[in-house]
Amino acid sequence: MRNIFKISLVVLSILALASCSKTTSGNSTLTGLPFNNSKFGNYIRGGSFAGQEVPLGMVAIEGGSFTMGQVQDDVMFDWNTTPKKMHIRSFFMDETEVTNSEYFLYVQYIKDVFPPSEENYKHIYNSVLPDTLVWRKSLGNTDILSENYLRHPAYADYPVVGVSWLQANQYCKWRTDAVNLKKLIDKGYIKNIFANDTLRNFFDTEVFLADSDRLFEGDTTVYKRGIRSRGSVKSQKGSFQGRKITQADGVLSQKFRLPTEAEWEFAAKANIENREYNNIRGRKKYAWNGKYTREKDKRFRGDQLGNFKQGKGEYSGLSGWSSDGSDIPIRVKSYPPNGFGLYDMSGNVSEWVADVYRPIIDNEANDFNYFRGNVFTRKMIDKDGKVVIADGSAGAEVEYDTLPNGKIIPKQLPGSIKYIPITKDDVTLRRNFTVSDNTDIGDGDLNSSRFYEDDKEEFGSRPSMYNSPRRPTRVIDPDTGREVVENDAKKRTTLISNSTRVYKGGAWSDREYWLDPAQRRYLPEYMATNYIGFRCVTDKVGPMTYKKRTARNPAR
Repeated sequence: MRNIFKISLVVLSILALASCSKTTSGNSTLTGLPFNNSKFGNYIRGGSFAGQEVPLGMVAIEGGSFTMGQVQDDVMFDWNTTPKKMHIRSFFMDETEVTNSEYFLYVQYIKDVFPPSEENYKHIYNSVLPDTLVWRKSLGNTDILSENYLRHPAYADYPVVGVSWLQANQYCKWRTDAVNLKKLIDKGYIKNIFANDTLRNFFDTEVFLADSDRLFEGDTTVYKRGIRSRGSVKSQKGSFQGRKITQADGVLSQKFRLPTEAEWEFAAKANIENREYNNIRGRKKYAWNGKYTREKDKRFRGDQLGNFKQGKGEYSGLSGWSSDGSDIPIRVKSYPPNGFGLYDMSGNVSEWVADVYRPIIDNEANDFNYFRGNVFTRKMIDKDGKVVIADGSAGAEVEYDTLPNGKIIPKQLPGSIKYIPITKDDVTLRRNFTVSDNTDIGDGDLNSSRFYEDDKEEFGSRPSMYNSPRRPTRVIDPDTGREVVENDAKKRTTLISNSTRVYKGGAWSDREYWLDPAQRRYLPEYMATNYIGFRCVTDKVGPMTYKKRTARNPAR
């Protein structure tokens, strides 16, 4: 009898909880007004959120505190990795670098949507192609890699290189759109547009949320259904059902982007391996646990734990006993992952991160999700109150930009929303930010220079602290009538500017010193090399973790 009573009590409790949950999601608990009901204004409230799915190819990184910066001797005397205590939010990160096959998918997609045979699109396809000539050496026989590394199936699962920071950033934007498009097709909200030969397969997540009728060349028949709501009248068969999807519905994925420097270093160090309760035991010099680069396990004892240059002219060891497996980048997942499940965070290729480079992270830097490089913008709105979209029609003129190295890139892809910097009106009486471009905030200004006693006008006439080459102008040669690039002839003293980006991690061509995740180097955002790749991250929404907190103790 007692057992029956207990079972009945449990069943009643479950029913009560279910009823409460249903009431909470159905009606406002403060006003009683129903949500998602067309008879009561159709006010939106997303459904219950059980947890965010881990995106394809990614692993969950639980946030927390860590010491950002170097914890070993600074033998290079750079003084640009001073230790700082930081806190990082939880996020998702690619378990490997983006591979040749994955990036080549992006290249093919862009070629399909913006065919270079059309005069107006001719520079778009070229702007996303990796620079395969990064493999050439003046005194080296390496043309085989220039011709094959990107496209040959032998290198399909190798990390893509020859990609600039700008190109990596654009890939992240495209990946957001590609993932959301596939998700909408799989869930039955949109027809499979890839099966329609007459329709251009361009999709933009922001346009979809702002004004979906302006996608797919105005063909709204591709939308099969939206979010169903209570009280709606059943539409005619074959017509659009429900209401349009919004951000509040939680259907779409969060944006993919490059990791910040702090996020990348936190993920690479993976202090979860040498944590005891809420304390860190010892130091980690590499992405793996321990202070040596060689495997200790009996089966693979002596093999290197990462792909790096071991000495002058020694990229992989002796013939017949390759200690790291490759003399160039190696196939991803060739080495064990770190404590978070991330591969090749030390070795193989270095990786772009989002930050603008500065030699010193100041003592007053934000200790919560630190990032230098914020440029705050807002959507451009026309006189009718609609967002302005770059014309994507075949005859429209695409705006292009010329980089300092002469390469031509589109300022933005046709069909995407135009953004403009925020103005003084947008920051009136704000305390958290006051300008649009924050890349050099508090750095290089009067108070942080050795000319701090100058007045503002005198200081403004002095040479810029960070004055890397400016973008050249394209002019018409009066003799030939051809368009030529006119470079800035000003003498330069540094490569550091607001367009200089950080890259992290050691590469196949680096010595052991650079395998330390705290090390940081920089390169202009428009340049590419044969040793820098990238991986993406996306933000985690909701709580830091859905896992039960457990005491992870090091093995004894």
